[in-house]
Amino acid sequence: MATKRKLAVFDIDGTIFRSSLARSLFYKLIEHGVFPKRAKKEVQREYDAWVNRVGHYDTYINKLVEVFQKYIKGVPQRQVRELSRNVVATEKMRVYRFTRDLIQDLKKKNYFIVAISGSPYEIVRWYNRALKFNRTYGSVLEVDRKGCYTGKLKYAYSVFDKKFLVDHVVAKYQVTLKGSVGVGDTESDVSFLNVMDRPIAFNPSSGLYKIAKKRGWEIRVERKDVVYKI
Repeated sequence: MATKRKLAVFDIDGTIFRSSLARSLFYKLIEHGVFPKRAKKEVQREYDAWVNRVGHYDTYINKLVEVFQKYIKGVPQRQVRELSRNVVATEKMRVYRFTRDLIQDLKKKNYFIVAISGSPYEIVRWYNRALKFNRTYGSVLEVDRKGCYTGKLKYAYSVFDKKFLVDHVVAKYQVTLKGSVGVGDTESDVSFLNVMDRPIAFNPSSGLYKIAKKRGWEIRVERKDVVYKI
């Protein structure tokens, strides 16, 4: 009987990619006139609050996603796919050293690597072509018969229980949680980190930091070109 491959699960946005794929795509859609310029103004207050450290990043991103879904209605999927490819082509190397090196090491050890993002699958798919994970999962936006978005969200792995996704992967691909590695940066990642043999809170939000500290999980912080273990 063949030995099962060990599983590694990574959140993408803010954990591998040094931003959010959805955020990059959002501004690219505005730049190319697919979204109106007022879309940027609609997230400006939350953005300013975040960069001025009087608001939270999650509040800003949640607002951005809300506005994204508002203006995506009626946009052809092919247009988003093309701009997604454009974003990835220019930003694919904007990754954290710690997770980049960890992924490379796990690939050498033949881990089955899964990457999860709340960003649209159209851009997650192109991102996977650059970093080559075994499987990727992103938000699925509904498309009508004409190939245009309806503005409705069909499924988002960042919203629903990520442990459910891990269970699905373990069953479908016959991998093992023994020796598994998981990396996340927010409280939404707790459900899957909780079942990993080596859970890592990377650049954690305050909520994840408190949980990781309490449970004795590994905590890593990358600042400039230095990675700290807390």
